[in-house]
Amino acid sequence: MQQVVDDDPGAVETRMRLGAFGLHLICPAALLLQRKGSEEKVNVKAGRGKRERMKFKAFLSDHGVHLLERRFIPAFDKIGRTCHLYLTRDHAILLHNLLNGDGVQAIAQFKKEVLFEDYRISSQNDDRIAFTIDLGLLHRALRSSMSMAGEKLQIKLIKKRTVNSQQPMPFLTFESKGYKSAVIQDVPVSKPLSRAEVLELQAALDMAQDIPETLVQVSDLSRLQSLVERLKHVGDLLDVAITRYGDLHLQVSTTLINVGAEYRKLKVLGVKASPPPGEEDLSPPVRTEMATQRGEASSVQVSMRHFGKSLQCHLAKPDCAFYGISPLAACLTIIFQFFIPGTRQIDKSISLHCRLPILDTGSS
Repeated sequence: MQQVVDDDPGAVETRMRLGAFGLHLICPAALLLQRKGSEEKVNVKAGRGKRERMKFKAFLSDHGVHLLERRFIPAFDKIGRTCHLYLTRDHAILLHNLLNGDGVQAIAQFKKEVLFEDYRISSQNDDRIAFTIDLGLLHRALRSSMSMAGEKLQIKLIKKRTVNSQQPMPFLTFESKGYKSAVIQDVPVSKPLSRAEVLELQAALDMAQDIPETLVQVSDLSRLQSLVERLKHVGDLLDVAITRYGDLHLQVSTTLINVGAEYRKLKVLGVKASPPPGEEDLSPPVRTEMATQRGEASSVQVSMRHFGKSLQCHLAKPDCAFYGISPLAACLTIIFQFFIPGTRQIDKSISLHCRLPILDTGSS
């Protein structure tokens, strides 16, 4: 028995197979797409020229589902509704706005062993596959899979025809297999990027790996977020200054008022310096200006909205964050650090950082 409801073409398809009885229940709350024949392996024509044959299939581990569904997908969804999912031989990467310099760039990279078991990928583009995906639909599919007590959650890239299209469309399919039943959910994705587009994405990713020469550590992100919530009611622009002494200075200025806060004696990574004596009693703006004149501080201006969005990464539950201004004041960089649970050792299998575009270069 099969029922098809042509409802919302952007929703997730959810179907339940009742093993012993061979029944298919199609849930009316999601888009219901009708399979025609068996699943097809993705063989997407990437731009002009020959066709790109792509295959991706893996099993999501319980830890991988927890990381994505409870932490990283909610954080990325606060920054933007869609993102690139970039799969390589060794990593799975979530990318926000990497090809667009107008908004917050966010990059989360996972070693494949953190998320997957039995990871298989192949393509004519050096085994790299990238596409855009709706984070809300992805989150819904992961959340639904967690609600079912299944043994394994398989994920794979397929192509299928829908009731609204005669041409096969790409989907990321989630199949949660239990002892007597299985739930299958198809999340629509964009046409996989062509070879030239993947090279462009990889080049942008390589450029985004540049680390500022001085980074200061902020451990209490909730306190910083509370401060920004108050400052955003004052103005739309935020001045950020970082010194080699371990000072982070935030200030909002209007024609009527200047409001700011300063974090002092933070841990410094990279190039550092000792603060000169005799400046303890000076105001933060004066000390920052003097440090800038000595070449020991940098300052930039960013959008308050962008800065607030970057703080949504606290939903990924990092253990601390490092702030720095990139060379030539090209952007404000925030690097989030994760520890191996129960230790103070850095978890090198996960990385997350944001880059905020600069509105005014200030001084450096």
